[in-house]
Amino acid sequence: MKYKIIQVSILSLLEFSLVYAADKPAQPDTVQLEVMEVVNTTPLGSGISRDKISANVQVMTAKDLEKSQNLSVAEYMNKYMGSVTVNDAQNNPMQPDIQYRGFTVSPLMGLPQGLSVYMNGIRFNEPFGDTMHWDLIPKGAIDSMSLQSGSNPAYGLNSLGGAIALKTKTGFTDTDHTLTVSGGSWGRHNEELTSGWNNGEFAYFLDLQHFQEKGWRDHSPSQVFNGLGTFSWRGDDGQLNLTLAGADSSLIGNGAIPDELEAKDRTAIFTKPDKTSNAFFLAALDGNLWLNGKTELSSNVYYRQNKVSTLNGDGSELEECDDDPSRLCEEGDDEPVTDINGNEIVATDAVDGGTLNTSETDQWSFGFALQSAFNQSILGHENHFTIGTSYDLSQVGYQADTELGALDDERGVNGAGILTEESRVRLDSKTHSFGLFFSEYLNVTDKLVVNFSGRYNHVEIDMQDVDGNNPKLTGKHSFDRFNPAAGFTYDFMPEIKMYGGYSEGSRVPTPMELSCADENDPCKLPNAFIADPPLDQVVSKTWEAGFRGDFTQVLEGNIRWNAGYFNTTNHNDIIFQSTGNGNSTGFFDNVGKTQRQGVELGLVSTFFDRWRISTNYTFIKATYLTPFTVQSANHPNADANGDLQVKKGNHIPGIPQHIVKFSTDFDVIDEWTIGMNVLFNGEQFLRGDEANLDTPLSAYAVVNLSTEYRFNEHFTVFGRLDNVFGKTYNNFGMYGEADEVFPAMTSTRFVGVSAPRAGWVGVKLKL
Repeated sequence: MKYKIIQVSILSLLEFSLVYAADKPAQPDTVQLEVMEVVNTTPLGSGISRDKISANVQVMTAKDLEKSQNLSVAEYMNKYMGSVTVNDAQNNPMQPDIQYRGFTVSPLMGLPQGLSVYMNGIRFNEPFGDTMHWDLIPKGAIDSMSLQSGSNPAYGLNSLGGAIALKTKTGFTDTDHTLTVSGGSWGRHNEELTSGWNNGEFAYFLDLQHFQEKGWRDHSPSQVFNGLGTFSWRGDDGQLNLTLAGADSSLIGNGAIPDELEAKDRTAIFTKPDKTSNAFFLAALDGNLWLNGKTELSSNVYYRQNKVSTLNGDGSELEECDDDPSRLCEEGDDEPVTDINGNEIVATDAVDGGTLNTSETDQWSFGFALQSAFNQSILGHENHFTIGTSYDLSQVGYQADTELGALDDERGVNGAGILTEESRVRLDSKTHSFGLFFSEYLNVTDKLVVNFSGRYNHVEIDMQDVDGNNPKLTGKHSFDRFNPAAGFTYDFMPEIKMYGGYSEGSRVPTPMELSCADENDPCKLPNAFIADPPLDQVVSKTWEAGFRGDFTQVLEGNIRWNAGYFNTTNHNDIIFQSTGNGNSTGFFDNVGKTQRQGVELGLVSTFFDRWRISTNYTFIKATYLTPFTVQSANHPNADANGDLQVKKGNHIPGIPQHIVKFSTDFDVIDEWTIGMNVLFNGEQFLRGDEANLDTPLSAYAVVNLSTEYRFNEHFTVFGRLDNVFGKTYNNFGMYGEADEVFPAMTSTRFVGVSAPRAGWVGVKLKL
């Protein structure tokens, strides 16, 4: 089997075949069609040639994901896609923070989410905090993925820096029956079963996956069950798909540790447990209908539910009261803490040094979308016009508690059954989101294509304090905005093509952010929300321009390249400001303008039909454009009030300036492939160091190897070796209070620790 470079159509909407004759001249009526790569312009699908898109678009196919041997789309993006980095804030392979051009999509509440994620046109960001849980989607069910740059308004809310669009398989796109089993380091093993079939009219596809590992750090086991099934019908003019999906996961992400502890034992944890569980269900119906050869209707309707439960063992911020040592008070405060019954809490050994913070977020969403695509020519000029609408309703029931306890010898927390009144939250929220969008691509000439698009968003958020403990939570919020975009592409020749454009996007404050936005009533993530003052919606404005092209017949292969510049400015950007009362206590705030600008270079090539190379380089300058005062009490250079003065031009923490990725694989023989990829990330400041006054995390490079041997079309063995040279590095940092747990530790720097060298092997059986 021979692999080709990434040159297949995204979302499998259009596909052109190469028609040829093997040993004789082509007949006069034989037509040879060029392979065309098609990209969607909306979440529901509306495919046009990738060369007409006035932005940088990267694609991944099912074959790419399978060959990479990665656990998820997120891991694939980190290793192979340009301008993408990962922050291991949780240090769990199923819970990465994905950053693209300095914009984040993460499973962690409290991070400013700036990327939208869609699966089959359904928005997959969680309604309460715009978070994304990668463990909900079995990797073998993914047919394709596109990473679209810029503030594309057609992709709706939260597409500040880009959008990720996933398309799952059907029995019409995958008819294999496969069993893939792998295992190796850290007790990790992964089993996945897929099956697809069709008779031309009806089809089914099924994917079931199980993942489990002990983890390489202490007390870090994780387990995931997920699955997806699709039943499809296809006629002459359209197709209908019914998709059912579910997941049940238990993930331990023990997160960052003090740098002084890292120096002693990189496998150690700070406190435990830090557990996130998902119970997920999705039912969706989508389809398309061609009214004639030029007009297509597409639609979907869905119901989605996810119950997210967290259990976090932390150090306590309570101490004996100065005027009454028999009672407990908040650190720096002499007001006794009370339990949920209003009784003052007595200081005993059972409530010494630990807390168990629990939360449960029960979220369900219902929505539908409808669009029409028109391909009629205008005055002889090729034209593609799409118009559509969407509506989403979500309801969230959120509850949180803090139970006092004591730390044991392994820094686990033994609960004492005493719940504090201050941290008890019962919050219900309801969100209505309405969108109306359009997209137009017009061929002005054979070489010049212009495009215009826009979207109007209307969002209403209704929040209610359920038990009366936090009346400030109750409130109603409404947000409206129209976001436009325009651009062009020009083909000088197949080897050199130009693109450029301007786009705007927006995201409204989430219910989670709105419930924690008062500096006088800070909350403790991820569980305690206290007050509800207003926040402004974030608006991003992006300029993007560049060149790209293809060189064919180079060493019996071809080269695809791109070089571009991007500049995105966020207005009324929202960040989480830490107040220092524990490493996760603070509030959300609008801090003015931030900017992310940079240069992207990319090259993908294949030679002799057996050697493939991919290289990406990104320079990102992510800075604050508005001076402001940030609270970061654990920062070593904070003033007496725990404040830092952020100046215009200071770098945004957690974003490396330089990102380099190189990957290559080679078919030694037709049956045997070996591959390598290298990742380099530059320095980055710790979260909480918005003023750039502390030493940043060092740059690092990691080398990974992989191999695959195909005995025949039915039996394949494969293996991968990560971090070949055992590099130790940190790709995440923040500030905290280590002395709560380790009294002798004085440093306030906490770091995410890199995984050591590890390897896995597996087999794939295919019928």
